[in-house]
Amino acid sequence: MTVLDTGGLVRATRADLDALPLEVAPRLLGAVLEVTTGGATGDATVAVRITEVEAYHGVGTGDRPDPGSHARMGRTARNEVMWGEPGHLYVYLSHGIHSCVNVVCGPDGVAGGVLLRAGEIVEGVDAAALRRPAARTPRDLARGPGRLGDAVGLRHPRHNGIDAVTGAPQEGAVARLWLPASVRSDISRGPRVGVAGIAGTGAFPWRFWITGDPTVSAFRWGRGARELSEGS
Repeated sequence: MTVLDTGGLVRATRADLDALPLEVAPRLLGAVLEVTTGGATGDATVAVRITEVEAYHGVGTGDRPDPGSHARMGRTARNEVMWGEPGHLYVYLSHGIHSCVNVVCGPDGVAGGVLLRAGEIVEGVDAAALRRPAARTPRDLARGPGRLGDAVGLRHPRHNGIDAVTGAPQEGAVARLWLPASVRSDISRGPRVGVAGIAGTGAFPWRFWITGDPTVSAFRWGRGARELSEGS
């Protein structure tokens, strides 16, 4: 894959992702997630360069509880993948429609993940556009977590738990994660997007993005988060 061969990227390993999500999140900026899916007309490969992420910690992870995490109350059938070994993808359904993609981080048995919020499609633009017919411009193909999931072709529940380190096939898809050799210097951080309550305020500046990148999604407050921020 030429876009990756010349991009100064390296294949992700378990060890690269073994730290807590808050530590791993900045490393994922500029990373590339490559997904190949099979269909009646043949295989389609879409690669997205990650430009925006959010960290989420499960119960008992890190130095304080994260009330915005799917794993905040412990292990459930829905969040089981978050508790597994790093490098698998936690793919969940948002609003009953969109499949959102998270990279599982932290040691096996410690829940955590990094939500891939937005990115730039760097390979397979035509395939991504077919999946995202509402996108007005190429920058909108993966601008937002639901759009990103749609564009790369990962679907809940078929691809929940797919291994992006080994590239093992799962339900007709193969996912591979490539990382920059070092953390970028042009990174901004702030509150997470649309997360309700205290978890969506400056008390949890766990959203990271490439400063000035046009594919980064627009910020919006979650329910009650603005009021809490203004009152602090």
